[in-house]
Amino acid sequence: MKIATWNVNGIRARQEQVLEWIEKDRPDILCLQELKAKREQVPEPLSEMEGYRCYWHGERAYSGVGLLIRKGLFQDEPVYSHPDFDFETRIVTAQAGNFVVGSVYVPNGGKDYEAKLNFLKAMQNYATQCRLSGRDLVLCGDMNVTRTDQDVHPKERKPNAIGQRPDERELYERVLSEGGLIDIGRKLDPDNDSLFTWWPPWRQMRRKNIGWRLDYLLASASLVDRIPECKVLAELGTSDHAPVVAELQLK
Repeated sequence: MKIATWNVNGIRARQEQVLEWIEKDRPDILCLQELKAKREQVPEPLSEMEGYRCYWHGERAYSGVGLLIRKGLFQDEPVYSHPDFDFETRIVTAQAGNFVVGSVYVPNGGKDYEAKLNFLKAMQNYATQCRLSGRDLVLCGDMNVTRTDQDVHPKERKPNAIGQRPDERELYERVLSEGGLIDIGRKLDPDNDSLFTWWPPWRQMRRKNIGWRLDYLLASASLVDRIPECKVLAELGTSDHAPVVAELQLK
C-alpha cells in the first residue's frame, strides 16, 4: 500500500501536477494540505476522481486538507471524521477496521503561536487515545515543526525561529512518544543531513537544497516493520513543499 502526503500550496494552482502524479504513481492513500479552496472550489477532475473516495475539507484561499483513498483498498468502507481539535479545516481522519489515517496541517504559528501549541497538545492527546485503544495510526502532513537542527539546513538555522523553537519541538516529540508513533522518514534515513521537504521560495533555495523538513509520515510502532521505504520527491511539482511517499506492506 502506497501512502503519500503533499502540501500543494493551492489545489487549484497545482491541479494538473496532482492529476499527473496520481496517474503516474497511483497512491493508495493520498493526504493533501493547504488546499486554499472550499469543497465546491476543488477542480472537477479532482473533486470526484475515478477510483478514489475523495474527502475535501477547506476554506476559501486558506488552509484546508484532503484525504483520497483508493476504492476497494479496505474490506470495510472508511469512515471519515474530524477530531474535536480540528479548526481552520486542518485535519481529517479516516478509519477502516483498526486502521486510522489522518491528513494534518499544523498551524504555522506566525500569526497565533499559542494556537499552534494548543493544536500540538491536542494532537498528542488524540494520538495517545489511539494508542491506548489499540488502533494502528498513520498521521501524514505538514507539521510545521523541525524535530532537530538536523532537519534544517545550516544556513537556515535561526535560534527561536518559529518551526525551530524548543517548546514546539518538545511538544512535537510528545506527540510521537505518548502516541507511540515513529517518524518513518528519519528512521529509514537517520544520518541524512540533507533530508528536506520545504524550501524558501526565493534565491533558488530548492535547487541548492537549502531547506527544512516539515512534512512527515508518522506511524504506530506496530506498523514500522512493514514500512521498508519512505522517500521525498524533491523534484516534483512547483509547490514550496515536496511530496513524501511511503510503502506499507499489507498483512
